[in-house]
Amino acid sequence: MANALSVSRLVSVQTIFSPVAAGRRGFGTLLILGDSAVIGPSERLRVYTTLEAVAQDFGVNAPEYYGAALYFGQSPRPAQLMIGRWISSAVPAQLTGAILTAAQQTLADWTAITSGQMDITIDGTDLNLTGLDFSGVTNLNGVATVVSTALNTALAGTSCVWTGSQFIVYGATSGSTGAIGYASDTASSTVASMMGLTAGAAVAVDAGADSESPAVAAALFADLSADWYGLTFCATASITDAEHLAVAAFIEGASKARRYGVTISNTNVLSAQVDTDLGSQLKAAGYRRTSWIYSSHNPYAVCSMFARAFAVNFAGNRTTITLMYKQLPGVVYEQLTETQAQTLESKNGNVFVLYDNDTAILQYGVNADGSYFDELHGADWLADAIQVAIYNLLYQSQTKIPQTDEGAAQLVNAAQRVLDQAVQNGFAAPGIWNADGFGTLQRGDRLDSGYYVYMPSVDDQDQSEREARMAPPMQIAVKLAGAIHTADVIISINR
Repeated sequence: MANALSVSRLVSVQTIFSPVAAGRRGFGTLLILGDSAVIGPSERLRVYTTLEAVAQDFGVNAPEYYGAALYFGQSPRPAQLMIGRWISSAVPAQLTGAILTAAQQTLADWTAITSGQMDITIDGTDLNLTGLDFSGVTNLNGVATVVSTALNTALAGTSCVWTGSQFIVYGATSGSTGAIGYASDTASSTVASMMGLTAGAAVAVDAGADSESPAVAAALFADLSADWYGLTFCATASITDAEHLAVAAFIEGASKARRYGVTISNTNVLSAQVDTDLGSQLKAAGYRRTSWIYSSHNPYAVCSMFARAFAVNFAGNRTTITLMYKQLPGVVYEQLTETQAQTLESKNGNVFVLYDNDTAILQYGVNADGSYFDELHGADWLADAIQVAIYNLLYQSQTKIPQTDEGAAQLVNAAQRVLDQAVQNGFAAPGIWNADGFGTLQRGDRLDSGYYVYMPSVDDQDQSEREARMAPPMQIAVKLAGAIHTADVIISINR
């Protein structure tokens, strides 16, 4: 068909793909902040989907692992956990080497070296390591020990460790004044390259860092990632009541909805005569986004409580739960008196407790202000889901959503699709509206659908709002499904 005219002169066809919709935020990820020297100051954050991966990085004796074990040990099991590095005390500069392959870890290659050399600059001092003899080592921990001895001889306080996959060199000066450079080979030795510590091979060079308070760490990680919803600390350093309150205050006021979890082991929370304990202070502050649990056995018990809540799939049918009556695998139950249990309830605390029918349950499933955990959890999901649904409607429109009643109805429809899911998952349900009404909704009306959406006509908009291309305000009434926690039964007997 030489010299034929293109059909597109007469019929033009183009393919247009809609933008990929923005995803909803997750409400099932816990962030554990710990101070183990595993995650470097520049990396700060890792994501885990299995306990085995946590064990590989942290071992089985670190606070982060203990918390992760409770989290992943829940049933149903949450899908994801984040662990972040809290710098509880000043740390020295560190050089994190490359992850070595199995071939690079071949021990024979190392034991063949009897007089290795390496150059490195730490805290402004040029160190020339010589006479590195690896002939007697039996593993790469031994290699790290040889290098560490040479480093400390050249500059006191420096060290080297083998993590199981990479070498890390630590400087001598803790705090922000500490500095370290890449290692380099010498003319007669390639030890630095073999260790993966050279420029272009090493993973990271971290300057020394000053200590940070728990609240500062919480704010840093809030800015670092939007993917976590719950926060707790699993660390070797102790956290004071004042520091817990500071973190709770930040979480409460943060623009993005999040939760803070605290495990309290101080028995003062069991005494009605004490009102200065942490539980009482959290209640007095009215913190709705902080929940605490009393446990005399496990300092990380809140990880299991959060895990049970965070396993909820809001996209499912009848998937929402109440935390009351749930199990905490890995947490030993408490044996309380009626007075102690009543005191905990009055202070808006939670506890995994033994009952006299030989069962143990989590009670009461509340936040520090006395509201129920599941209600705020569901409300956070609902607000985000509606926000994303309306955003995607505007974002994915090939033309525009007109500023008319028909256009406004599209926004209402987007919100209603999410509200229908809220009814499906059990968060909302039909019932009587017992609050002030709006639109056509009156107090005492029954919401047969479980919700009511009202948006006034575009014709009634103020001119300035119309010129600003604003939609009329949408108001939504949602009737919560709630949950039954207690029951009274009256038995009448006639003889």
